[in-house]
Amino acid sequence: MSLRSRIAILTARLLSRVSIALGKQGVTMCGKIAMKIDPDILKTLASQVRGDVIVTCGTNGKTTTNNLIASALEAEGRKVICNRTGSNMLMGVAAAFVLAADLNGRIDADNAVIEIDEASTVRVFPHFTPRYMVLTNLFRDQLDRYGEIDTTMDLLSRAIEMAPGMIVVVNGDDSLSAYLAEESGHPVVTYGISEKVYGEGSTEIREGQFCKKCGSRLVYDFYHYSQLGVYHCPGCGFQRPEIDFDACHISLKEGLSFDVKERGSSTVRLTGSLARSSARRSVENSAGAGGFSKTISEMEMRPLLRPVRAQYRGFYNIYNILACYSVLRTAGFSLSGFDEMLASYNPENGRNERFHVGGKQVLLNLAKNPAGFNQNITDVCQDRTDKDIIIVINDNAQDGTDISWLWDVDFDRFADPSIRSITVSGIRCHDMRLRLKYVGIHADLEADVKTAIEKRLKDGCGNLYVLVNYTALYRTHIILKEMEKGGKA
Repeated sequence: MSLRSRIAILTARLLSRVSIALGKQGVTMCGKIAMKIDPDILKTLASQVRGDVIVTCGTNGKTTTNNLIASALEAEGRKVICNRTGSNMLMGVAAAFVLAADLNGRIDADNAVIEIDEASTVRVFPHFTPRYMVLTNLFRDQLDRYGEIDTTMDLLSRAIEMAPGMIVVVNGDDSLSAYLAEESGHPVVTYGISEKVYGEGSTEIREGQFCKKCGSRLVYDFYHYSQLGVYHCPGCGFQRPEIDFDACHISLKEGLSFDVKERGSSTVRLTGSLARSSARRSVENSAGAGGFSKTISEMEMRPLLRPVRAQYRGFYNIYNILACYSVLRTAGFSLSGFDEMLASYNPENGRNERFHVGGKQVLLNLAKNPAGFNQNITDVCQDRTDKDIIIVINDNAQDGTDISWLWDVDFDRFADPSIRSITVSGIRCHDMRLRLKYVGIHADLEADVKTAIEKRLKDGCGNLYVLVNYTALYRTHIILKEMEKGGKA
């Protein structure tokens, strides 16, 4: 390890301590300083990881999926580097490695599990080559930053080309993600939900309604939400791929309950020698990780049906759990500690995170685009008890300054008698209040988030949902942590 690298690590660690002492996150700045001092620091540190690097990309669900993968590996006794805070651009990724290194520049990690912003993949992949990429979904998000979905798909396609041999674990229910994976020419593993869970579904805005191959309108057997569902193209034959890891027997009562139908651990769609070497590697990994030691033919012949239970809510979390399960089974892990991990897993960083303040319950969740917000609304409305809602909308650079996406969210579904009050807050609280007015819903206005929470905890019904977009998340999380610690509403 060069002197420059050691200085980079020391400086970043000192900056991290100062940031924590000041009550700030500071993760991105740590990575920025480290790479300014030593531009090769990420490549140097990533090369020390003993096993596979797993990356997670996609519009929604990245942080939850990524953290689930890390927790599941740790339950297997693995040492893991992970950017758990959700800092997923180049500097945030660099910080995850730098802050995990000792002062001599040594990394002690069996695996690295890294969430990467879609637009940042082309900047991150020159520093290390992942073995697996999980692709969760592709929705419209931050138009002023990403542009249309085609721009995001082009960036991801370029990144995948930069990682030869990488296996893509993709949500087969998303036609856009499935198309991207298929066209990449890389080995592909799919996960999805083949059974219909909801009735006719909402009238929400759906992306990717047209076939990316021929332009014909896709025909859906049914939707789960947004464009996720079972589809085919009548024009060219493009269709939902065969699903390797399929969730079935789904129940949304008292948490999440479903079974995973697994066609076998050697389901990577490869040909020739690459298929044989990957299959051998899967078995070798299984034995080395304390997993099963079946022959390839046995694994291919006998589909597995594994029950999964989780105490948190949200239909979309089935996809997150399924993605985690799929990539690690593909990597050859038996996941003997998976059930215990899910039972103890506590969503953090504002992803369905629960707080208890003075005997009152608060649920904090991120809602940053139409697809994500509509799933939040579904989750809120499934709670039939009385509730209050606070919506916090900012328009800082990381949020995207174009908030026109609010008009594509089904806010009319909040006209529910169980919702006692709605308060709007944040920089664009007036815009949010106007949006609700257009669907005939009254909202109180309180621009300061802390004041809004304090008021609603004082005079509300004791069951509070706080829905925030990106830059409001960290501050709101800190506010609720402090309130929970103080124990007074």
